[in-house]
This record gives sequence, structure tokens and C-alpha cells, in this order.
Amino acid sequence: MTIDRIDIHRVAMPLIYPFRTAFGNDECIESVLVKLTSDDGLCGWGESAAWRNPAYCAEWARGMFLLIRERLAPLMIGQTIESGDELQRLLLPIRDNRFSKAVIDLAWWDLNARSRNQPLWKTLGGAGPVVAVGADLGVMESIDALLSEIGKAIEEGFQRIKLKYRPGWEIDVIAAVRKAFPTTVFHVDCNSAYTLADLPMLKKLDDFNLAMIEQPLMHDDLIDHATLAKALDTPICLDESITSPEKARQAVEIGACRWINIKHGRVGGITNALKIHDIARAAGVGCWVGGMLESSVGQSFAIALASLSNIHYPADIFPTSRFYHRDLGRRTIDLCGPSQISAVDGPGIGVVPDEQMLVQCTLEQATLTSRGTDRMRN
Repeated sequence: MTIDRIDIHRVAMPLIYPFRTAFGNDECIESVLVKLTSDDGLCGWGESAAWRNPAYCAEWARGMFLLIRERLAPLMIGQTIESGDELQRLLLPIRDNRFSKAVIDLAWWDLNARSRNQPLWKTLGGAGPVVAVGADLGVMESIDALLSEIGKAIEEGFQRIKLKYRPGWEIDVIAAVRKAFPTTVFHVDCNSAYTLADLPMLKKLDDFNLAMIEQPLMHDDLIDHATLAKALDTPICLDESITSPEKARQAVEIGACRWINIKHGRVGGITNALKIHDIARAAGVGCWVGGMLESSVGQSFAIALASLSNIHYPADIFPTSRFYHRDLGRRTIDLCGPSQISAVDGPGIGVVPDEQMLVQCTLEQATLTSRGTDRMRN
């Protein structure tokens, strides 16, 4: 496929209520969407959300937009690309910036699947369109409010619940949760809030029969996580630390984790996500799929990844109504059964942005073509 045109949008999607984590509170999600158009007129969409500020990672949406427009898109335009590996090689001159590279990689995979007239999950070798998902609850105003939301999630049939965990919202919270819900599957997500100096507190989490502790230590650390993993009975899951197949290989070799959370944005797209999945499977390390509160465009890639064989824990893929009054994509994400979401049975991801919503949410836009034009709107 030869890339004839690239459209880039930076968007801001207002949340129903703020999302509170160890990184702070976010009232909207900023992401970048890219549309690749081939010389035969087929189109593929991608979405990658690094958010408004460089907190979860070093990238941020405004910077992503500029980098894609000025550096990454010019490497792609007019190129014939037949595989994800070829695409990644084209992007190699730009170091890191994986969220920015991911949005192009995702759009190529959507375009590739559409050219085959296949759903993306089938192109990736997934087991089927229906995947298991869980509930994810942030830091709330009170423990009582949290217990109420957990009760609602359980009534809705969710198989597991992830709880955000940060200084000031720690052991007493988890103790109250486990007392109220003694048999529910929970894990905690620390978002890199701690160090090995916090080992005595983290060791107390072994008392609560958690499925895992997600990313307790520094965002780029492997070594200290390996030390922590040996000191705890509760499995360690790595999220922010796994930014590439090489990092995944190193993590499993030193015993830094028993789980890996694969986020297609964080690892540079579907191409690298598939490699990480296979590395973990060969090492006997389980995977599950996370997200960055993308619209149904971005979440549709997560659904496809969650259909793979080494995905053994319900994904962080959310119904649209959980965070948004209206989805940016034409298709909303909805449960198709208790704790289940299904991919669209159509070519590619089966989703494109709603044109009206895209106009409303777009902060800036640019178009590059093989004829050299660059149209921008702020």
C-alpha cells in the first residue's frame, strides 16, 4: 500500500467527571487521531492518547501533533508499506516518542485489515470478537463513595475491579474494600507512586489477596521491580516500564513481573504490542490489555489485542457511557454481556470518527499529501 494522504487531528474530549490518579486529576482527554489514505482510496484510522500534560509519559498531545506533522508524517507520505515492521523501520530516525509513532502504526493496521476485507482481530490472529473486560475505579471523595461504585460494578457483572492507589489512598482503603467484598477479584494500580523505601507498606498488600500490584515503582524501572517481586507474594504487573519488546524481554529475564499490561500507545502501536505478547507468552508471563481512555476509535484496537491467546486477565476497555456523554467515534463501546465487549464484525476496526464530533473536539488539524500540500487549522 502506498500512503497518498495523511490527516492529523489533535482533539480534546470532555469527561463526564474528572479522572483521578497518582498523576493528578484530568477533566478531559487529549489525543491525536491520524487517517492514512492509500493510493487506491482506502482509509485507515488510528488514535493515541498521551493526554494534555507529560505526566503518564514524556509525551503530550500538543507535542505529538507537532512531531507527527513535522517529522513522522513526512517520513511516511508517498511510501509503499507492506508490513508493520517496514513502517517501524521508516520511523526509526526519530528516537522514542512511542505514542506518536503508535497512532501512525495503528492507522496502518486498520488500513491493512481493510485492504484484506477482514476485521482487525482476525488479521492479528485473535480467538474471536468477544473479549473479557473489567471495571476501573479512580480515587474518590470518600471510601463510602468507592464502596458504592464497587457495588454497582459487581451488580453489572464485572469479573474484576482495578483500584487506583496513591499516597493518602492506601491500606485503609483496601482493607475497607476487602472487608466489604471478600471474594471479588481486585488489583491496585500505583502509577509509579512508590520506591523500595515503601516496601513495608507494600508488603501489607499481601494480606488482601490481590490479583496483582500494577506499576508500584518508577515508570522506567526494571531492577527495583525485580527486587520487589522477590519480596512480595502478590504478583507484580508492569505497565509504564514496558515501552518496547526489548524492555519486555529484559523484564521477564530478570523476574521483574508476572504480568504485563500492554497498551498499544505506550509501546509504539500494534506491531510492537504483538511482539511483547509473544515474548511474554514464551516466558510464561501473562498479559492483559490497558487503555488511555481513548474514544471508540482507539479502544477498538485494544479490543483486537485483547482477543489474542496470551491475554489472561480482563482488559481495561470501557463502555462509552462510563466516561463520555457522547463518543468521538460513530460506534459507541457497549457491553455485549456481563463483563464482555465485542469487536465490530467488519473490515478493520470497524469504526471511524463521527464527523460532527470530530469538528467539535478538534483543537488543530493538518493534512499532508504526496503532492506536498499541508493544510492546517487551529
